[in-house]
Amino acid sequence: MSDPAQTPPLEDHTEPIIAPPAHRTAEDWIGAIAMGLLAVITFANVLARYFTSESFAWTEEISISLMVILTMVAASAAVVRDRHIRIEFLFNSGSPQRRRRLAHLSDALTALAFLLMFGLGLRLFWDDYRFEVTSPGIGVPQWWYTIWLPILALLIAARALQNIIRRRRAS
Repeated sequence: MSDPAQTPPLEDHTEPIIAPPAHRTAEDWIGAIAMGLLAVITFANVLARYFTSESFAWTEEISISLMVILTMVAASAAVVRDRHIRIEFLFNSGSPQRRRRLAHLSDALTALAFLLMFGLGLRLFWDDYRFEVTSPGIGVPQWWYTIWLPILALLIAARALQNIIRRRRAS
């Protein structure tokens, strides 16, 4: 059996199209804060249920909102690092020029998809605000939760456009 320390690493036959950021991004910090809040809220609810046999009504609403925020922030972090889903077989099988073109197309379509989500999320927010919809659990305005969808969708679209600009400068 060979020693794992002496086993050469698998070769990556693709050069990076753009370099990932060398520092922590805003998405990293927002994601860490959201994950910490989610853990604290969930733990507090577990303790409350254990000791009192009742749960806090507000934890489910806040937890769902934090999970949506966490998902969108993680998607943005993936776009920043160029780690979003793609069909690697098609992407890696071509020349560097083809990979750059596919990366541009991928980023353009990502920006388009999240701009559409921004528009639809803005409509959802506006309807919640205009019709004074309140949340079912604690009765706060529903738009407090829905405002984050269009804001974070716009952030993801901006990050995809930022990738396009960085790739054009690199070529």
